[in-house]
Amino acid sequence: MQITFLGTSSGVPTRSRNVSSVAVRLPQRSDLWLLDCGEGTQHQFLRSNLRVSQLRRIFVTHMHGDHVFGLPGLLASLGMAGNCPGVDLYGPAPLEAFVLGALQHSSTRIGYPLRFHRVEAAASSGAVLLRDGEFTVHCSPLIHRIPAFGYRIKEKERAGRFNIEQAKDLQLPPGPLFARLKAGETVTLEDGREIRGSDLCGPTQPGVSMAYCTDTVFSEAAIQLARGVDLLIHESTFSHGDAEMAYQRQHSTSTMAAQTAAEAGVFQLALTHLSPRYAPGNQETSEDLLKEARAIFQNTLLAKDFLTLELSPGACNSV
Repeated sequence: MQITFLGTSSGVPTRSRNVSSVAVRLPQRSDLWLLDCGEGTQHQFLRSNLRVSQLRRIFVTHMHGDHVFGLPGLLASLGMAGNCPGVDLYGPAPLEAFVLGALQHSSTRIGYPLRFHRVEAAASSGAVLLRDGEFTVHCSPLIHRIPAFGYRIKEKERAGRFNIEQAKDLQLPPGPLFARLKAGETVTLEDGREIRGSDLCGPTQPGVSMAYCTDTVFSEAAIQLARGVDLLIHESTFSHGDAEMAYQRQHSTSTMAAQTAAEAGVFQLALTHLSPRYAPGNQETSEDLLKEARAIFQNTLLAKDFLTLELSPGACNSV
């Protein structure tokens, strides 16, 4: 799974950081998923190696402008690219009216289907929001000034390594039979032998997982959502010294994000949604937020626009 940050600022864009958006490229597929779509996200696509034509699903955390104002323009441009099979949008109930209203009042015609999915029911019940092949998506309510939701994307376990030498020793013919055995099937051969694929495969390998939590103040629901993931992307709008402001505005500090990561037992924490008040040259900078977080959770990195991370189980590397 490949993660690309397209916007890491909170509230408003800055010279070096656009507002919130994260792209997720799925392994072994050309599909691209998007988490939030702040103003200017389509411009960020143009400055990256991502192809907007591969966009299939968009997950919106909440309806504040720095997370949704980029949607109408991106969807309009996608329609002009041609041959789009459709886009599924997941988010709070007002999302559909916002998108369709913007398109209608700007006389924008979308030549592909838009499918809207409200997340409130799945978030409140803990049910799976989406099953898509080898991936599942869950969501949970967060704590913000308006309804907001976090998302967890998880890949199912993968079959263990297939022992080709053992298969050859059993004089099994290669080809479609190997594929069935690799998938764990039990196969009956023409000579009457019954071969269990599980006997020829090593232990199953865990799939990759990530969680995305913004905007929110410290939340037990975020801890549960992120439990054991390879990467937690968590907002860090304020420094620990500005905790009072964080509570007033229902945002997280660097230490809240780190505490969430520590209690959830994640492998890596990425801080995002950084306030412009911590821009370089100010009294406090984003590097200070990183130091605060690392004092609680060492394996923390500071997200920046166009940072790309390659996720594998128990590993997270910059590309």
